[in-house]
Amino acid sequence: MYLAKVEVKLKPGHSDPEGETTKALLKELNYPVESVRVSKLYEIKVEASSIREAEEIVEEMCRRLLANPVKDDYTFKLEEVK
Repeated sequence: MYLAKVEVKLKPGHSDPEGETTKALLKELNYPVESVRVSKLYEIKVEASSIREAEEIVEEMCRRLLANPVKDDYTFKLEEVK
């Protein structure tokens, strides 16, 4: 069993309305904020017989569902869990 931590974020140059709204609200609260970018973090337990198999499964999940290749970048880390 492996735990995948997958981060999905917008590619540079893509509009981030949630980040812009958060930035504006933080500025209203008098925080010296330059920019805010929002990303999603998925924690997924994957059954696999090896770390290589787990990597292949997570990579496929990212390509097929979790990230839109036109606008998103993604990274992931795996750790073995019991």
